[in-house]
Amino acid sequence: MSAHFGTRLRKGAVNTTVAALAVAALAASQAPDVTADGHGRQTAADTPSSAETGSGTGDSATGNSPYYTNLPPLKSPNPAPSESSATTPAAGGTTEAGIPATVLDAYKKAEAELARSKPGCNLPWQLLAAIGKVESGQARGGNVTADGTTISPILGPVLNGVGFANISDTDNGAYDGDSTYDRAVGPMQFIPSTWAWAGRDGNADGKKDPNNIYDAALAAGHYLCRYDWDMSATSGMRSAILSYNNSTDYLNTVLSWLEYYRKGTHEIPDGTGTVPDNRSDDDSGYTPTSPSTPSTPSTPSAPSTPSTPNKPSVPATPGTPTPTPTPTDTVGHLEYAGTASLTAMAGDAFTDRIGTRAETAAGKAVAKVRIRFTIVGDTDATFTGGESVAMIATGASGIALAPALEAGEKTGGFTVRATVVGRTLSALDYKATVTARAADVLARTSGTALTCTAGGEFADLVEVKATYKGAVADKVAATATLIKSADDATANDKGPYFKDAAGDPVRALDLQTDTNGLLQLPKLYADDTAGTYLLRITTTGGATLTVELTVTAAATTTPSPTPSESESTTADS
Repeated sequence: MSAHFGTRLRKGAVNTTVAALAVAALAASQAPDVTADGHGRQTAADTPSSAETGSGTGDSATGNSPYYTNLPPLKSPNPAPSESSATTPAAGGTTEAGIPATVLDAYKKAEAELARSKPGCNLPWQLLAAIGKVESGQARGGNVTADGTTISPILGPVLNGVGFANISDTDNGAYDGDSTYDRAVGPMQFIPSTWAWAGRDGNADGKKDPNNIYDAALAAGHYLCRYDWDMSATSGMRSAILSYNNSTDYLNTVLSWLEYYRKGTHEIPDGTGTVPDNRSDDDSGYTPTSPSTPSTPSTPSAPSTPSTPNKPSVPATPGTPTPTPTPTDTVGHLEYAGTASLTAMAGDAFTDRIGTRAETAAGKAVAKVRIRFTIVGDTDATFTGGESVAMIATGASGIALAPALEAGEKTGGFTVRATVVGRTLSALDYKATVTARAADVLARTSGTALTCTAGGEFADLVEVKATYKGAVADKVAATATLIKSADDATANDKGPYFKDAAGDPVRALDLQTDTNGLLQLPKLYADDTAGTYLLRITTTGGATLTVELTVTAAATTTPSPTPSESESTTADS
């Protein structure tokens, strides 16, 4: 045991040196706002609060689960040592710098997708690689199938509150196989409750699987970028990493690997990567029984020796300070603070904001409490920024105001659910409805009379502009019908008509305004029936416009007499 303890002390000394060098290098090369002490740790002032990171017990990506604490070798992986020196200590660095091919591909694909969808985040794939190394040893050395799915499950410890966070089951065991408590799952170690909203389909197979490195890497990238943190600034990267696992030691370990991978790495075959051997929970309190201890016999009476009467009373010694309750502990319930229901048209922003007030059981406001707002239901509506979950801290009035909601194209109702982060209290549900795009006014863009001779075609096209409350009404559904009369809106069976793709007459069309609110109808034709006809255009929202169409009879000509008829008339006279 003493030899083992000495080994860990020596390894700890090396790791501390590596952490100090890596963090100092990152601080010097990236931005001036990271201060490292002599051991590579950030000062307390540099560590963001839970409110800043959106993290907390059970509220990080991993639920603050254990992680691998191994640090990279001191020797830089770039340039890699030659084959002739493969047996030297530097070879260890080369091995550590290698990333399994499929895992590396997943990181780089996630970086490319984030560069398109969230360019302001500036997420480097090396950060995903650093987190993947610390969370799962790069999917346990790249032990994945060709599509990126782990060959065997990667599960964190049971989060039952014994040495770890206490997170009751949220997925009925679907991801972690545990229907009582949650566990971190997969190569990026997402807890099921976080995966439920952060999960992504990174390999386009139609599934969001936390056990798939493509899905998990993309989800991790979106998670890190969700608050518009800029990874090119150290403060942004620091906040993002701490939101993944709220530990300064975790931050330093990830930054060490990030700096190491930035200096150089290379692809290695799947399944050949090294798996770390030290975890942050190695000293969590569990001490295995040593098989050599029986060599020292114990006296028969020793096991039955009762404890002295004083010992049980030590924890209850008078004067032991009672822990001060946090603001979250004092919350008794949530109350609506503003609208409880709201409506918006598809494609528009909701004008109303959702507010939730945290109160004590006596009805007093509670400040500095984080409220989680979650969009629930079959909808493509999001909060500003494209996310479906937001965490907002209550202010002095006890109110947390959710980010503005933006309606998608899917119509119907959905729910925004407000819950207290870190407490099990009844949620508040806010009803939201997305209505179809609408117009309330239609007007022709030209005043030209629309006329045609029987059997011909109208020279001018009918074009109208749709507006809603004075603004352009784009992508609004509309119908154009050649009706029988002003009082009978059924389709006419004679007069002007449109043509379908086969060239056959049709007198009713389903259309949609363009991005400028314009609606240009196809060419109109006339049959051989002269008269005045009506074209009626209607839209979702009730806008109606009736256009008059005139069909004149075809001109008739009197035939001139033939020469023989003319001669006959002259002779008779």
